[in-house]
Amino acid sequence: MTLHSQLKQSEWHQQWVLFADNERFLFDEWIAPRTMQDFAGKDVLECGCGGGQHTAFVAAAAKSITAVDLNTTDLARARTAGFSNVRFVEADIAALDLAERFDVVFCIGVIHHTDDPNRTFEAIYRHCKPGGLVIVWTYSAEGNELVRFVVEPLRAMFLRWMPRSLLVWLSEIITLLLYPVVFTVYVPKVTSFLPYHEYFRNFRRLGFRRNVLNVFDKLNAPQTRFTTMATCLRWFDAERFEPASISIRKYAGVSYSLSGTKRQPATRNS
Repeated sequence: MTLHSQLKQSEWHQQWVLFADNERFLFDEWIAPRTMQDFAGKDVLECGCGGGQHTAFVAAAAKSITAVDLNTTDLARARTAGFSNVRFVEADIAALDLAERFDVVFCIGVIHHTDDPNRTFEAIYRHCKPGGLVIVWTYSAEGNELVRFVVEPLRAMFLRWMPRSLLVWLSEIITLLLYPVVFTVYVPKVTSFLPYHEYFRNFRRLGFRRNVLNVFDKLNAPQTRFTTMATCLRWFDAERFEPASISIRKYAGVSYSLSGTKRQPATRNS
């Protein structure tokens, strides 16, 4: 079977021209229990750099960072021009073969937008050195039923063809409509049973423009393949990662933060 490379998708370039994801506290929470110290002095591979905001966070600590993206390397390069330890590769992550391995490989908010997340994860794993660290943050299937079964069909049928300027306007309207609900109904602990209760805690922590980005991202993404817990367990299997290092953590009720240290090759007894 011939494996195809994913096609370029202009929606991502348009998104990162319009928006930025500069909230460092979110990045810290997405990679937890790992911290920026895990990147310090390391050779790092970023799988899916988007507009380069996370690239800049990591470049400040890492020895070097190789940032890969199929659609936005020009934007990321411009936004990290002040760093001399960054190089960019325009490529499909799933088909990536850099002929080298890295101390840390991370993929934040990207794997679920690829044609084949399983194949993408295999490329991520393959590029990590034995004893190195893999970090992935991905949308979860569990807890995202409204987006999966209502928003996604509407996006595919109607919104995909909408001009991006109009989609920004729609995202702003939806965000404005959410404010009174999120700051009243979703605040009391007594309503913690409501869907997206954990997720809206972050809504209250973020500014308007960043909340618009969250809405726009859901409406703009050409495709989203939500990750199940079963898939997380298969990706971060104890035969491939050091068991004590594996972290599979639900984040904000709608995503998974995953990490683990790649096992060293088994040595034969003489």
